[in-house]
Amino acid sequence: MARLIGLIADTHGLVRPDVHEALAGVELILHAGDVGGADVLAELSLIAPVRAVLGNTDPPGDPDLVPALVQIVDGIAIHVSHGHEVGPPTPERLIARYTEPVIVYGHTHRPLVSTIHEQLVINPGAAGPRRFDISPSVAVLSVVDGRVTVEVRPLRV
Repeated sequence: MARLIGLIADTHGLVRPDVHEALAGVELILHAGDVGGADVLAELSLIAPVRAVLGNTDPPGDPDLVPALVQIVDGIAIHVSHGHEVGPPTPERLIARYTEPVIVYGHTHRPLVSTIHEQLVINPGAAGPRRFDISPSVAVLSVVDGRVTVEVRPLRV
């Protein structure tokens, strides 16, 4: 049976209504930072439990946000951080710092799925206010029999 994990980043205080549809059926949501307040986490928790990391625009000291986290799903370690801690985040910079087989980050607002040296690097894109002429999106990670796949899901503008 598939284990489905919702991936979201860069909400910046906005939960678009279609996030509920895009993440329907996930058992957990991992938020890769720039949350924009407790109201965002409360809204997302209506879909599934949420774990979130601190982004560069989130206020330091927020008890709901940690600098980084590792979530284990069926033996697969998933590292989540905002990405800004490596400078301008790229898959190469992230795999140079983190050893987990799956790395999730935000910050760039651009969706990305890349495999480098057997590490899967994912940016679900920005789910909040549209910036940089980039369409909003989230992603769903699926873990089945030790295999990980990911689908980026667009959100309505």
